[in-house]
Amino acid sequence: MSTTALNDLFRYPIVQAPMAGGASCPELVGAVCEAGGLGFLAAGYKTADSLYQEVKQTRRLTGRPFGVNVFMPQAGPTADPAAVEVYRHQLAGEAGWYETPLGDPDSGRDDGYESKLAILLDDPVPVVSFTFGCPKRETFHALARAGTRTIVTVTSAEEARTAEAAGADALCVQGVEAGGHQGSYRDDPAEQQPGTGLLALLAQVREATELPLLATGGLMRGAQIAAVLAAGAVAAQLGTAFLGCPESGAHPLHKRALTDPLFHRTALTRAFSGRPARGLVNRFMREHGPYAPAAYPEIHHLTAPLRKAAATAGDAQGMALWAGQGHRLARELPAGELVALLAAELDTALTELADQAPRSAS
Repeated sequence: MSTTALNDLFRYPIVQAPMAGGASCPELVGAVCEAGGLGFLAAGYKTADSLYQEVKQTRRLTGRPFGVNVFMPQAGPTADPAAVEVYRHQLAGEAGWYETPLGDPDSGRDDGYESKLAILLDDPVPVVSFTFGCPKRETFHALARAGTRTIVTVTSAEEARTAEAAGADALCVQGVEAGGHQGSYRDDPAEQQPGTGLLALLAQVREATELPLLATGGLMRGAQIAAVLAAGAVAAQLGTAFLGCPESGAHPLHKRALTDPLFHRTALTRAFSGRPARGLVNRFMREHGPYAPAAYPEIHHLTAPLRKAAATAGDAQGMALWAGQGHRLARELPAGELVALLAAELDTALTELADQAPRSAS
């Protein structure tokens, strides 16, 4: 897919990130698309039927192109059952506090991948993106025949080269600043690095591939979008910026926490899912993060009832408050207004850069 073909999907180079767990609902996606951005549904943690219904609902809300993000199945078994059992015992107090049993860690590792893929091939959407790995070449070919463009999330130049070789149309370059899960192909603690910042990662990936790049990680303002476009991206993907919109399906406590002084920083943690994910630091993360094993999605299944019970109880200290490093810059605006404001800020930043260019050259 050429850069032009990707840009044909939206009026503005603004992509609403797929946020699994309910935030990326049809209402948010439809509003972003109608305003000139590219919205994404999140297939993660949904049944295939739920995804099908959300696609239908989104089509009723917008005639513009939109995307669906799919989690790749997790190779396994990779988790240490003994480590998962130890963590289960550590969480016993949480189960007692919230009066709910812990979940079954063996509830499945593929997130219904094949069923969701079958739906997207039978009833194609304009764009499908993949996270936590790279599909087989045959999958890219099948989606291309269906008229669907494909994007793969990458966190390194090596992953970018793998996705290009497999047949991806474009890449979503995810910096360590991003909220939610790091979309790396592998989760091996022995190889784990602190992560690479978005601008540095963009430069590395730009030299490794000629594919069009989306940039994501901590982006909250139009001037930041201008910066990643200047660094080689063709569009910016924002998640946390849209989390607080009224159309977002995020829990009200999650929305309020973004700008609550009580939650003043983010950190990467395995506490809620067993995979590195960035969220607002709260009690649960502080108490359990240091002990959580590398076991995804086992830990995700184990803690799911706790997170649901905490939300029901109105206790943000027990919830997974995914957020990027720019969360304090969140603005409570309708999604359409936010897209328009980001586009205006981008235009201003690009104009200022153009005005400065002649002076710099002289």
